[in-house]
Amino acid sequence: MKLVWDETGKRTFETGVDHGILFLLDSQNQYNRGVAWNGLTGVTESPSGAEQTALYADNIKYLNMTSAEEFGATITAYTYPDEFGECDGSAELSTGVLIGQQARKPFGLAYRTRIGNDTSGDTYGYKLHLIYGAMASPSQKDYKTVNDSPEAIEFSWEVTTTPVNVTGFRPVSSITIDSTKANATNLANLEAILTGSDGTATYTAVSPVGTENPSTEGWYERSGSEEPYTYTLTTDVTVDSEKTYYSKSTSGATNPRLPLPDEIKKIMSAAG
Repeated sequence: MKLVWDETGKRTFETGVDHGILFLLDSQNQYNRGVAWNGLTGVTESPSGAEQTALYADNIKYLNMTSAEEFGATITAYTYPDEFGECDGSAELSTGVLIGQQARKPFGLAYRTRIGNDTSGDTYGYKLHLIYGAMASPSQKDYKTVNDSPEAIEFSWEVTTTPVNVTGFRPVSSITIDSTKANATNLANLEAILTGSDGTATYTAVSPVGTENPSTEGWYERSGSEEPYTYTLTTDVTVDSEKTYYSKSTSGATNPRLPLPDEIKKIMSAAG
């Protein structure tokens, strides 16, 4: 088939960065602590290595040796999660009191970049980026006086990585998933793991003794004449005998976590 250039719908581009998630390692070296990273402005991926070294024998070029490839990045943001402090060499001496020059901890990172094309603009799709074994280097913080051209401080961190194992391949530090090509159901399942879920809420009527403070008990009031009802936290500080109060329980909630590459492969390869 003859090659065709610039077909309608195939003029794609990438732009933007959003939905940043910081993942911290637990005592089992699993990325089981995920928090939203607000104010993320950029992630510049900077692979290095993979350099060619020529070897000669018998007066000819014998072969090329390729050095190991390493993954690095630069993260920029207007702010960062409190939990990132331990990755940036900070520790809490007392509530609201931080000290620096402490041991830095490794972390994982997830973020999205948008994919656009000539027909859908920048809503055509997105790429999900996952980074493992990241370590942040000390960064410069440039504080300036407020003037007639105010600017928000943009923080920046240079990041190096230590690859993690993946069965059948060399160890990796980064994974990229293209939403325009990946199975949509599998990708949604993966994203539910990355972001966590609220689970299913159940509201059960309580039987007050009469001396409780409904507000501090965390009880709810129900409104609406039929399902689905609306439940809102009560502001009552004393029990109103004319009202029915409800307690809330949640089941099936999950915390955000970053699966390792072998689990990523299993999730994204699942039969639909």
